[in-house]
Amino acid sequence: EAARVVGDLHGRGLEVWLASGDEPGAVAPMARAAGIAHWRAALSPQDKGDLVAGLQARGAKVLMVGDGINDAPALARADVAVAMGEGAVLAQATADVVLASGRLDGLIAALDLAARTRAVMRQNLAWAFAYNVVAVPLAALGWIDPWAAGAGMSASSLLVVVNALRLRSVPTRPVPTPRAATEALQG
Repeated sequence: EAARVVGDLHGRGLEVWLASGDEPGAVAPMARAAGIAHWRAALSPQDKGDLVAGLQARGAKVLMVGDGINDAPALARADVAVAMGEGAVLAQATADVVLASGRLDGLIAALDLAARTRAVMRQNLAWAFAYNVVAVPLAALGWIDPWAAGAGMSASSLLVVVNALRLRSVPTRPVPTPRAATEALQG
């Protein structure tokens, strides 16, 4: 699962880091298997927070995923903090988002939903702006009857709500079987 998620994140143009409190001998093979070029091992909770701060100082927007108490300082420092549903309560309390499934691919679903939400918000704002730029001056000049302007405003509001309701339908991605994921890591 990790290699697929990291591959997806790389495909979105994102840089992926692995920050662990474990020893380098355990972290290096895990990073290599997941396709993560940037990794740090034997980090204290403060070191993880400092790593996030250093990335931010370079101008990066940092999304941090963590599950333990030792991740809380980095989660608190990150621009967006994501905790795993099976993780420590402190990590969850510090996070902006909790992946209830406890699976990393929930991060991809959350990113997809965020992108869809942003697109719908922009569509709704563009529609409302365009409607108001056209309809309000026409109504103010008396070229549209008040009842028609009111009906148009109601229709505009209804269109915005219906457009936002499209977010309730979640497109599904095929999830590879454990065997396919294992073959992908070995291949």
